[in-house]
Amino acid sequence: MSRPLRLAINGYGRIGRCVLRALYESPLKDVFQVVAINEPADLASMAYLSQFDSTHGVFPGTVQQGPGSLVVNGRSIHVSHATEPEAVDWRAAGVDLLLECSGHYSSRGQLQRFIDAGCPRVLVSQPSNSAQDVDYTVVYGINHTGLTGQETIVSNASCTTNAIVPVLSELDAAFGVGHAFLTTLHSVMNDQPMIDGYHHSDLRRTRSAMQSIVPVATGLAQGVERLLPQLKGKVQAKAIRVPILNVSAIDLMVKLDSDVSVQKLNDMLISATRRYPGLLAYSDHPHASIDFNHNPHSAIIDISQTRTNGDGFANLFIWFDNEWGFANRMLDVAQVWSTRFQALQADAV
Repeated sequence: MSRPLRLAINGYGRIGRCVLRALYESPLKDVFQVVAINEPADLASMAYLSQFDSTHGVFPGTVQQGPGSLVVNGRSIHVSHATEPEAVDWRAAGVDLLLECSGHYSSRGQLQRFIDAGCPRVLVSQPSNSAQDVDYTVVYGINHTGLTGQETIVSNASCTTNAIVPVLSELDAAFGVGHAFLTTLHSVMNDQPMIDGYHHSDLRRTRSAMQSIVPVATGLAQGVERLLPQLKGKVQAKAIRVPILNVSAIDLMVKLDSDVSVQKLNDMLISATRRYPGLLAYSDHPHASIDFNHNPHSAIIDISQTRTNGDGFANLFIWFDNEWGFANRMLDVAQVWSTRFQALQADAV
């Protein structure tokens, strides 16, 4: 295709808005063009929250409200307000790839509705219910080269999976991973209320997000094993929501197959960041979480927090911007996938 690839966004919440903004802040703005957004909220609120963001600051450009559209940096994006995939005329928008960012669709049947409604391909901003619900699950930097272009539904996994899988992959290759226990310290999410309320079937998530540390269920272990099947049965995880707006961390306890010193472990991790430019980084500064707000990496390893105590036991601490890093990985996967299916289309001509 000589024209930019035409993207649509379904669900214009935290991830949907970050994806749009990340696109306009990256070189990919010349590769992709967002032509449609579907979001039940009213247009005036969408325009306002696109321009002013309490977490990521003021949009570095212009956002205006047009007739049935957002006008971003002078380019019009059609906006619809449907609550069902079939209620949007995706074909008329000429969509090449839909980014499903609502979080409401995770099974094959649910996602197929977008395909049937005129979206030729869907990239999902969350893990699927099972591996069979999508054609492929991607953690960019680990298995993105496996995309063929023949897929119609692809999952971008989760922000935590994108953060931890490259680290575990490197640890396993270098030292062997016998067991791993992951504790995610995650910023608040919109399935929690500001004050106690009837907000969720999980009773802990009926409690005020900004007043408590709240343990929640997580499927991170299953997500890791889906990407690193050699670790099947070796990974456990739990998650704790903490009362901050953004930036999360993973406290990783791992039993390696060989003893390592802190220096040897950190040397390996520093070397690993060079193999994953733009994805993995490291720091030894005395950080707080706010330091990583708007950081595009999948994970930043805090090597000042690395600990070992013999018998192969090690403890790592990993920061990540759960919004901005993940939004950038959505765009990375979209670029690789689009290269593949464009090549197939060219061969078919």
